[in-house]
Amino acid sequence: MNATAPAPWGTLRMMARKSTIECGAAAEAAAALYLQTRGLLVLARNLRCRAGELDLVCQDDGVIVVVEVRHRATSDFGGASASVTWRKQRKLIRATEYLWLSRPEWRARALRFDVIAVQGRPDGTRQMDWIRDAFRAT
Repeated sequence: MNATAPAPWGTLRMMARKSTIECGAAAEAAAALYLQTRGLLVLARNLRCRAGELDLVCQDDGVIVVVEVRHRATSDFGGASASVTWRKQRKLIRATEYLWLSRPEWRARALRFDVIAVQGRPDGTRQMDWIRDAFRAT
């Protein structure tokens, strides 16, 4: 391929995807640090199973907290917190049920679902909002 030729579309998509993945990983690391400074103990990160992935699993006193970290560069379409739709909530609940089966030591504890919304600002900084008890498994 000629060095001055534009990159194929697939390459551009992969580059954009990598950037998105890197931004997401950075948001998750920042969220973990944010929660630790507020007294939560991070028990696990990026737990994957057939039902999905749990970004962070923490302990807040005796409560197990499943934290979904959402990052959006802009507030278009409702921003980061609006991206946790009922479908996403259902997926998180299913992944948590699977986790509960594999971690019997956590079953006796109360459970809470939180959301950390990392939102870009026009000046280039980021805002982090912690939504405690964002939804319930009903």
